Amino acid sequence: MALILQIDTATEHASICLSKDGKSLHQLVSADQKNHGSFLQPAIQELMQVTGYTLKELDAIAVTEGPGSYTGLRVGLASAKGLCYALDKPLITINTLKLIAVSAINEQALVASDYWFVPMIDARRMEVFTAIYNSQLALIETPSAKILDEHSLQLELEKKLLIFCGSGSAKFKAICQHPRAHFTTVQHDASDMSVLAFNDLISKTFANLAYCEPFYLKSFYSPPSKK
Repeated sequence: MALILQIDTATEHASICLSKDGKSLHQLVSADQKNHGSFLQPAIQELMQVTGYTLKELDAIAVTEGPGSYTGLRVGLASAKGLCYALDKPLITINTLKLIAVSAINEQALVASDYWFVPMIDARRMEVFTAIYNSQLALIETPSAKILDEHSLQLELEKKLLIFCGSGSAKFKAICQHPRAHFTTVQHDASDMSVLAFNDLISKTFANLAYCEPFYLKSFYSPPSKK
């Protein structure tokens, strides 16, 4: 039996899930982005009570590493690392863009074989964090920060039908007129991590607990004080 606690606080919605052998048992979700920190610990306690398991029975803890909200990533990773240290459990980190792609792939399961999936996380103004995956989650284009305009991804759209997903995709939908561009509003959550986390546990693909850090993708900028 492989029991994994899964944590996602990288974007607008925070969620946690307990999975067993790659299948979700129960999940809890919060849509209040400003309160990811206050949501997480009580939600973990509730999750374990509802499912009847204890934290000591966990085999691993998985968390989204980024990209995403600077505060959200720190909250999630700090909580996951603290639990791993206290319980002596391995840590699994999942790329947020890959997680969003999984959610869209699951939604499009019957027709996804020839599509490419383009998860986008809103990075304010017309910038997004994005990558491209095929339906088997092979990476076609590595994660990067992009400024969107009406000419973005034109070469890729000439090759494949692209399915755009995630919080940043709405901005591109407003300016993209290409017939091969399809958009989905499916919302990812921590339950979408179940198979990814299980596979990493089986292959023992663990993060270094002492040295792993959030994958911000771009440097954090803090404006100077006006005082």
